Amino acid sequence: MAQRRRGSASGRFVLRISPGLHAALRLAASDAGISLNDYCARKLAAPVGKLSGFAGAGAAVERAAALFGDALVGIAAFGSWARGDLADTSDVDLLVVLERRVALSRRIYRSWDEAPVTWDGRAAEPQFVHLPDPEQAVAGLWAEVAVDGIVLFERGLELSACLARIRREIAGGRIIRRFSHGQPYWARLDGGVAPLEDRP
Repeated sequence: MAQRRRGSASGRFVLRISPGLHAALRLAASDAGISLNDYCARKLAAPVGKLSGFAGAGAAVERAAALFGDALVGIAAFGSWARGDLADTSDVDLLVVLERRVALSRRIYRSWDEAPVTWDGRAAEPQFVHLPDPEQAVAGLWAEVAVDGIVLFERGLELSACLARIRREIAGGRIIRRFSHGQPYWARLDGGVAPLEDRP
């Protein structure tokens, strides 16, 4: 049998990950209708899968998956980190999308805070949410993420599809950004106002 040249890749490797992340990836592969191996290979080859330069991104996904397993729908970074205008005191904002079976409560924030994630020395601060219904009128936090968010992980394309729908509403002028006393907020042309939500 010919011996493999030193430095050449066999195409096989073993990756050790937490059970929660494994469950989330397995469900994402199932949603996509492909094998877990094919799903991971595609994710690693995709531009959004290239998180090697952002150790905090991997740590954030790992932490969310460990906490929520197959209830994790997706994660996006947004805010000043995603815009590239971090100040010395800035943290990294994360939108963590969960299935509706997980109640959004202070308890899940406390669970996250038991082992906080740091991202290049900055705190990674989550906003836990459910995907809005397709008919639901949204703005606020969702509009902010749609404009400058970077999807770090998702099952299928649910999160990306939701953000694309909101971007279409912004492009169509149905959701607009305004400022009041220097603070941004998003408003819908139907007269509704959706302020940027605060952490509960």
